[in-house]
Amino acid sequence: MARGMVQGPRLELRQSQQLVMTPQLQQAIRLLQMSNIELAAFVEREIETNPLLELAKHEGAPAAEPAAEPSDGPSAPDGPPGDDPARAAEVFDTGAENLFDADAPSPRREAWDMPGPVGAGGRGASPGFDTEPPGGREIAAAPSLQEHLLAQIGQMRAPPLRHMLAAHLAHQLDDDGFLRTATAEIAERLDVDEAEVAAALDLVQACEPTGVGARGLAECLALQLAERNRLDPAMRCLVDHLDLVARGEHRRLRKLCGVDAEDYAEMLAELRALDPRPCSGYAREPVATVVPDVLMRRLADGGWQIELNAETLPRVLLDRRYAARLAGGGAEVETWLADRRAEANWLIRSIDQRARTILKVATEIVRHQQAFFDTGISGLKPLTLRMVADATGLHESTASRVTSNKYIATTRGVFELKFFFTNAVGGATGGEDGVAAEAVRHRIRALVDAEPADAILSDDTIVEMLRAEGIDIARRTVAKYRNALRIPSSVERRRQRSMAS
Repeated sequence: MARGMVQGPRLELRQSQQLVMTPQLQQAIRLLQMSNIELAAFVEREIETNPLLELAKHEGAPAAEPAAEPSDGPSAPDGPPGDDPARAAEVFDTGAENLFDADAPSPRREAWDMPGPVGAGGRGASPGFDTEPPGGREIAAAPSLQEHLLAQIGQMRAPPLRHMLAAHLAHQLDDDGFLRTATAEIAERLDVDEAEVAAALDLVQACEPTGVGARGLAECLALQLAERNRLDPAMRCLVDHLDLVARGEHRRLRKLCGVDAEDYAEMLAELRALDPRPCSGYAREPVATVVPDVLMRRLADGGWQIELNAETLPRVLLDRRYAARLAGGGAEVETWLADRRAEANWLIRSIDQRARTILKVATEIVRHQQAFFDTGISGLKPLTLRMVADATGLHESTASRVTSNKYIATTRGVFELKFFFTNAVGGATGGEDGVAAEAVRHRIRALVDAEPADAILSDDTIVEMLRAEGIDIARRTVAKYRNALRIPSSVERRRQRSMAS
């Protein structure tokens, strides 16, 4: 008979490694993902809760009154000399490591060819950023659509209930002035008769601009035609079959409308003269411009200078004067001061590390995509997060966080850092000699825009033209890029050219 195994409690020692996400580490990761504007708001909240933190003033602002002794004034946090976080209190200058020219070494190439400055023809070209306002600008908002409609509805003669319903409908319109909710649903929600809602909608549709309150594009165009006294049965039939107009089925439309070719051409011309979005000029709220987080300049010697936007980047100092005033207040006060000092030191180090990491990633992106800044989008090279991570020594997830919600002001305009990441066509892994997918899409757009009216390019023809230029691409890829660019097929473009002629 087999003897059974003896079971019982016993002690074992095991070694294992585990990454613990401390609150400080989580905060540092969040700071990487923030833009400069979001970081400034976060720092303001931290200053409200930690009296040892002080916001330094930007250059050009009146300097604070110096302290009586050096140890009593605001200073950098304590730390080892090799990792001095005091630089976080200074203007984030890029330093010599972020200035590179033709002889500057690269992690992947010995030398870089840095040609002269981009000409004035570059989109958004600017010699510098000294005249840019610090906080960005806001575009003046147009009058509110709802206010414009309510002013008109108030002047109309109608029962009070209808006035109230019309005002409610005015607030249900989208930015283009369309009513996307069915009148039956609104009537059920408000517990009123649907006929009253329809009558109130008539009040809204009687307002200016003509076409407001429409429940679709066909009704919007019909309202504009009715105002011009041009909504006859033939035109009504044309408006009711806008899908056929989009597909270019003109023979079928002429039959349905019962008109000849000349009348049909006049009807199409009238249709094109209408405004499909008559309320687009009315904004609901001000539109803010994008404030860049990184600035890029062309130097006189042909190199690039990359720096953070100091106007939007908060600079934080440690206020030792406040700590000195509370010193000697007992063990409880000393413990509280130590905790606040540790939090302040960690925040300043995190901001400094964030600045260094953003500059490192932005410099590598500019170094890799220098052809884009010289020649335009046709010079865009394939670039992936892994390539940037390998070149900078960062983790791929860190590079992804750094490029999220960050914008760079270049000689060709303001771009999101994510814009410069694009895969190579043909399944290649990318590299200096690859062709970026964005550059291929731009080339397809240029070929279609330049095609003659009597020789519409098919997808197969575009494939042959691209391969002649050294771009190996499949036909299905061309069709996918064309659809992404909202370019109709060759058959539809041929119909559109025929209709236009």
